[in-house]
Amino acid sequence: MRRGQRGFTLLEVLIALAIVGALLVIAFAGMRVAVGAWRQGEDRAEAHQHVRGIALSLARTVGGAYPYSAPRGEAPDPVVLFLGSETRLELVTLSPPFPPDVPVAFAAVVITVGDGDERPGLVIRQRVLPNKNPFSDAAVVFHDPTVTSLTLSYLDESGSWQDAWEARDKGTPRAVRITLGATINGREEKLPPLTISLRVGEES
Repeated sequence: MRRGQRGFTLLEVLIALAIVGALLVIAFAGMRVAVGAWRQGEDRAEAHQHVRGIALSLARTVGGAYPYSAPRGEAPDPVVLFLGSETRLELVTLSPPFPPDVPVAFAAVVITVGDGDERPGLVIRQRVLPNKNPFSDAAVVFHDPTVTSLTLSYLDESGSWQDAWEARDKGTPRAVRITLGATINGREEKLPPLTISLRVGEES
């Protein structure tokens, strides 16, 4: 048999099989990484969509804010029931996040993060009006531990953003800006802020 026509030796076959096996291992490893990245991207997109839906629900509730006047606490004189800080908002709205079973015009809503050690995350409380102590006695209607931060700011008549707002003397702000932060795939991320225009003034 001539040299150019001889078959493969056993050693050459084993080397070829080893190379093919190594290439298959690399290919399957790459496929596994790609599938994992795809799944992680899908999970991240789903989590973003979930938090975005919460933000839009809050925007709807805040956008329905009404300058409702009633006594607050033990004070006898009525004031506009709107009180906000950077991480908590108490308001009366025409658009509660969870419509009550009975047809009512107004609902008192409390939006906050970290409502005590038992409820980390976003907490929404709600109570129909009229009622005494509507904010302190409001019941929890929503809790989401994945929402880890809430930042609120309030636009005044001069066009400046404020970190807090008490409507006792000045009615409701012109707008409220809401920024939510969430834990997504183990990382803290913040959504783009939403700015919601409000009905301005005191109850007519």
